[in-house]
Amino acid sequence: MTSLPLLLFWVMVAAYALAAAGALAPMPRLTRSVGAAGTMLGGAAGLALACLVLWTSDSLALEAPDVLAVAGGLIFHLDRLGAVFLAIVSGVAIPVGLYGGQYTTSYDGRYSTRWMWFNTSAFLLSMSLVTGAGSAFTFALCWELMALSSFLLVIVEHDREESVRAGLWYLAMTHAGLLAILAAFFLMGAASTGGSFASLRDAAAQLPAGTKNAVFLLALAGFGSKAGVVPLHVWLPRAHPAAPSHVSALMSAAMVKLGIYGLLRVCLDLLGGGPTWWGTLVILCGAGTALTGVLYALVEDDLKRLLAYSTVENVGLILLGTGAGLLFRSLGEPAAATLAFAAALLHAVNHAAFKTTLFLGAGSIIHATGTRNMNLLGGLIKRAPWTSAVILVGALAIAALPPLNGFVSEWLLFQAFLSGVARSQASMAALLTLGVGAIALTGGLAAATFVKAFGISCLAIPRSPAAAGAHESPGLMKAGMVLAAAYCPLLAVFTIPVLSTLTGALATVGGLPAAEPSVAIGVTVKTGHSMGAMSPVVILPVLAGAIALTWMLVRLASRRPVHSGDTWGCGRIGQTPRMEYTSAAFAEPLRRVFSEMYRPTEDTAVGTTRDASPYYIQSVTYQARLHPWFQRAVYDPLIAAVEAVAGRTRRLQSGSVNAYLTYMVLALIVLLGIVIGF
Repeated sequence: MTSLPLLLFWVMVAAYALAAAGALAPMPRLTRSVGAAGTMLGGAAGLALACLVLWTSDSLALEAPDVLAVAGGLIFHLDRLGAVFLAIVSGVAIPVGLYGGQYTTSYDGRYSTRWMWFNTSAFLLSMSLVTGAGSAFTFALCWELMALSSFLLVIVEHDREESVRAGLWYLAMTHAGLLAILAAFFLMGAASTGGSFASLRDAAAQLPAGTKNAVFLLALAGFGSKAGVVPLHVWLPRAHPAAPSHVSALMSAAMVKLGIYGLLRVCLDLLGGGPTWWGTLVILCGAGTALTGVLYALVEDDLKRLLAYSTVENVGLILLGTGAGLLFRSLGEPAAATLAFAAALLHAVNHAAFKTTLFLGAGSIIHATGTRNMNLLGGLIKRAPWTSAVILVGALAIAALPPLNGFVSEWLLFQAFLSGVARSQASMAALLTLGVGAIALTGGLAAATFVKAFGISCLAIPRSPAAAGAHESPGLMKAGMVLAAAYCPLLAVFTIPVLSTLTGALATVGGLPAAEPSVAIGVTVKTGHSMGAMSPVVILPVLAGAIALTWMLVRLASRRPVHSGDTWGCGRIGQTPRMEYTSAAFAEPLRRVFSEMYRPTEDTAVGTTRDASPYYIQSVTYQARLHPWFQRAVYDPLIAAVEAVAGRTRRLQSGSVNAYLTYMVLALIVLLGIVIGF
């Protein structure tokens, strides 16, 4: 190992530690400056380390056997798969640090910005260390630090009941997931001589099929909880809106991807793949997650909650690619598996870019108007043009429209499934056809969702005094948003080198080749069996040229002077916000189409005049409330059962010291019996 990766690693750790130490600064302004600088430097060092590992033969291996020696010490080994996710975390950290340095001024005097920056630094450091963990103990330790620091960020606004409840949901779900992850590592480690990933990988080959299946299911549940897989996603639409917007960007763009990383690490690397039903189950989970996420995003009025549900949707798309890769590998088609895994990883990278853009843009809207309710927004494109432009870029990218990066990765997902349909057995072809349909339906609904998000929030006329008085964000916030938005076209233009890097990273795990997808003449991406080809490098200038040519032709054809006027208002002289679409009205047709999925509670109240005549209606009030089906079916009964058990258990608290000593003696006898039995 050369010294450069180790140097970059320690620079990254020291930078995040410096950002955390900024909490000790005597002035809040200095805390923000040190925190932002340390976060950006740590992100830059982490990104350099990830690129070095991905593009060269250098790697990072670091062991500290004397630190927590009773648990085997700390072991770090950053390979190419881990470096992909370190690049995601670090790439998000840079614009978030730049943006957060000014965004957090709005918390001065209300909440502790020192505590916020300390936890943000710990959160980023722990996420970075998770990607390089080389043992089960190191992984679990960094994973728990990541969970606790992010929980403390979710409850920054601790005087709001919504934030506290969101934090408790998140804490419960993340620790339930941790128990499943620890159980999976325990089953793998039972047959190994140590807790390092190398020893677990060697021992996995000797595990019985039943044990491997149990490890897979535990890993899917544990890491799926962190990633937001339905129905384990219930924390996500609560926690993302409650956290500060730059923290929401970190959680959505970076943290949930580590759930995908953990699943790939265990299932593909340590276990080396499995039977066909593994991939089938992951595909079904991905399809359900994608469709559920986009359907609930479509009907949301809260901008940040809409983005949170959109994260659930995109996690579903990533899972579809992951499941297809596991399926193809089990069928002995490694080239198709590489294409599917590469599409999943590319979409993870792209989602990090456009979701960072959108959450930072949403934070700027909240900063300018004080509300997340889209029904109270409108007209921001004239009052906050930079924010509106950034949100437009993110919306186009997440809707998978060319020439931005979301189009490329979703196109590759289509190609992965279509190539499988053409060469798989009949039952598998039916499953993959279902996957193609899920991707297509999700893409169409996502486009409708972000037409609503951008149009209702930024276009037309303001719907409230807060929107009418909106202002543009300060300089550093604009710089952070623009930097995040710049990732979207850059990743589209440089798709080919990014894709080659991802396929090279896959070649180091699971015995996969780096053959798919191939690159022709340096500008065209081609998939196997002639299923499709595209050139992101050509699409961008062609579209830009077509738009410029259209504009020129319109200008040349229009010789007469242009007159401006209000949009026709059906005979009314003045335009009012009541003439505009609201968020709820825009989504109403699709909400009715999928009413069996939503099952809303609807109330209609008709107000009449004083004489109570039914023919003289004074007002009509309509309310529709959505209570997600998975909460009604799974969590409400579970919570009720836990509360009932807790109520009965409370009787043990008699206040008698003698009773408590009796409980301790009985517990000791039971434990001794278990030990003697084993």
